[in-house]
Amino acid sequence: MKLGIVMYSNDAEVVWNAFRFGNFSLKEGDTTKIFLMAKGVEYEVLNSDKFNIKEQARLFLDNGGKMLACGTCLKIRESDGSEMCPISTMKDLYEMVKESDKVISF
Repeated sequence: MKLGIVMYSNDAEVVWNAFRFGNFSLKEGDTTKIFLMAKGVEYEVLNSDKFNIKEQARLFLDNGGKMLACGTCLKIRESDGSEMCPISTMKDLYEMVKESDKVISF
C-alpha cells in the first residue's frame, strides 16, 4: 500500500505518534510519505527525552520513508528546509495525495 501522512500539529506527543505510525507502516512493507504543513514544520524543536521525535524521524528516513515540508509554512516561520526535510510545494502535497492509496492526518 502507498500511505500518505499529512502532519499539521506541533503537539509533541501527536508528532511523535505520527512518526511512530509511519515507521510501523514501513515495517509492514508500505511506501510511506509524510508531508509537514502549518505547525507540523516545527517538529524538530519539539524533541524531548519523553518524546524523541528526532530519533523517530531519522528512523523513518533510514527505513525508506520520504518527508516533505511546505515551503510557505517554513517561510512564515522564517525557517528553511533541511537535509531531513526538503522544502516542498502544494504540488508535491497534491501528488502525494493523488498517488496514495490512503491518506491520514495528524
